[in-house]
Amino acid sequence: MSPTTALRAPSPTNLLRGQLLIRGAASSVSGRPGSQTIKQAAVNIKEELGNSGADLAKTIAGANWFQDAVVANPKRDTFLGITNAVAYSVPPAYITFGLIGGLPYLGTGAATIYMAQQAGTALTDFTSRIDPGVAITMLDHALHVQMTYGAVMLSFLGALHWGFEFAGYGGQKGYRRLFLGAVPVIFGWSTLALAPVEALIAQWAGFTWLWWADLRATGAGWAPRWYSQYRFYLTLLAGTCILGTLAATSYWGPVGGHGLVSHDLNMIRALRRKQEPESSGFVAGDVETIPHDGDAYVLVRKRRAQEPENGGENAGEQ
Repeated sequence: MSPTTALRAPSPTNLLRGQLLIRGAASSVSGRPGSQTIKQAAVNIKEELGNSGADLAKTIAGANWFQDAVVANPKRDTFLGITNAVAYSVPPAYITFGLIGGLPYLGTGAATIYMAQQAGTALTDFTSRIDPGVAITMLDHALHVQMTYGAVMLSFLGALHWGFEFAGYGGQKGYRRLFLGAVPVIFGWSTLALAPVEALIAQWAGFTWLWWADLRATGAGWAPRWYSQYRFYLTLLAGTCILGTLAATSYWGPVGGHGLVSHDLNMIRALRRKQEPESSGFVAGDVETIPHDGDAYVLVRKRRAQEPENGGENAGEQ
């Protein structure tokens, strides 16, 4: 055999055949399946899920997950073990301010869900206490607040890469890292030109893409080793709030500003006046005013039906 032949890489067919031979040799010892009982099958499934969870945690943490901490204690080679190993390396102040930054999303998300439910109820239930126009206006304001905050957050996350570049973290990267930091700023600003619902959809896609970019940057050494996982869970918080807002708006309430909604509001208000005329201050039919007790009071009431003049005389002559 020549040296060239010896160095030739095996073909996929030969590799597959080798795997089958190894599997056959191993299984020929007992001739029985690997899981002989339900209990053994459950143990095997648990092990496979544990391995998959560990792989997922490594993916979230990027290429720079803390292998030394895991190797020192094999029990940490799990999803929670790897996640905790990375989380404990994050300075507490960064975690605190990261969670505080998520509070506006939680607040606006809860507000939009509540106002969407109120707007939907006001548009379908004539006995609702809240005016549908007020409910839709409040919903629209909550959507605008969340949309504006999302644009600010995208710009802030992009500016962090400029900070890494100014500090020379991982070496000077030049235009590549500066461009990575500028893209979220331009993208977040452009979403303000869209309607609130469309802007939130675009921002959700922007947050997802930016986390993927941060994952690659962490793996390349452009950011601290814990940055990818740190960004993942904060992005998960913001993305969940955005999806909750979109789901509530789609399920319950319309968004203000559409001509069809304004037309429906006028129809609903008219129906409400017919349902409760006394409480709305509207009484159908002719009305008249008569003097009332006091110097500055006038009584308004429905005009009573009057008999035609000379009605009795005409009846007598007939």
